Amino acid sequence: MRIENLRQRLRGLGAKPCHEQRVLQAWARVRSVDTRHRRAEDFLPLRLREALPALAEELRGLAHLRSEHPGEDGSARLLVELGDGQTVESVLLPRGGLCISTQVGCAVGCVFCMTGRAGLLRQLGSAEIVAQVVLARTRRAVRRVVFMGMGEPAHNLDNVLEAIDLLGTVGAIGHKNLVFSTVGDRRVFERLPQGVVKPALALSLHTTRADLRAKLLPKAPRIDPEELVALGERYARATGYPIQYQWTLLEGINDSDEELDAIVRLLAGKYAMMNFIPYNANEGLGFQRPTWEHAWALAGKLHQRGILTRLRNSAGQDIDGGCGQLRARALTMES
Repeated sequence: MRIENLRQRLRGLGAKPCHEQRVLQAWARVRSVDTRHRRAEDFLPLRLREALPALAEELRGLAHLRSEHPGEDGSARLLVELGDGQTVESVLLPRGGLCISTQVGCAVGCVFCMTGRAGLLRQLGSAEIVAQVVLARTRRAVRRVVFMGMGEPAHNLDNVLEAIDLLGTVGAIGHKNLVFSTVGDRRVFERLPQGVVKPALALSLHTTRADLRAKLLPKAPRIDPEELVALGERYARATGYPIQYQWTLLEGINDSDEELDAIVRLLAGKYAMMNFIPYNANEGLGFQRPTWEHAWALAGKLHQRGILTRLRNSAGQDIDGGCGQLRARALTMES
């Protein structure tokens, strides 16, 4: 289901723009729709009031919790079942954060990612994307949403941008707290600046070498790291939000001093932040997670050389909950 289809249905039930916003706001914020307003312009049309219970049940059916896996760090990985029985993953993060999925599977095929092994199965509709936020809000407060779960948001651009627009308006999430994460696609840099809600941007870099990046992200658009950073810098200056560069640390592959030197050359003077994320080990993929001490030393060296750097511990390490692993285990148990 797309949000625009939902809007059309509300209008077909006699909703005026103010009624439409009230219903969508109640859904996105997990509140009841108060039908007792005394102002004539706020009183819901009879047909809409009569349809609300069935509509609310339909919206609840877009995403429901299959299983929850708490982590020691305060996070919780959620296996979410969609209306057709397919599953995706969301992650409740500490301090009001939420990571959500935009596709069932993924077509980029990052060689270190479990999600990409099955390829792309289908797109999520914009209402299904928002439904993950609604589900999470039934469990705890959500003030920040990161589009960094299963799938490549740039490959489902219309639905993702429609969800971002709703969350950044009636969903009451600050625009800079909506983070669009992508491997890099020129369409992203064309479309994001056009929206009323302009999200923050996270770019999956992983290496400064174009040849290595092509091997690690075999189906990503062929954009050299230098051009990708230039496109990101333009968006950062236009929005006032620094670009978050994502770098999954893979032992012996992209964790060398040579890569550090290249990062400094690439990001010096840029409105950017580097996020180092030690690899969340997936058995059978052939990659190893560097030691925490080594990752800490790399982040420290980069920070000392003038590049704002954070070392992030991927949520779910203690439960083997890397993106795609919960879904893969559930499918294995079903087969």
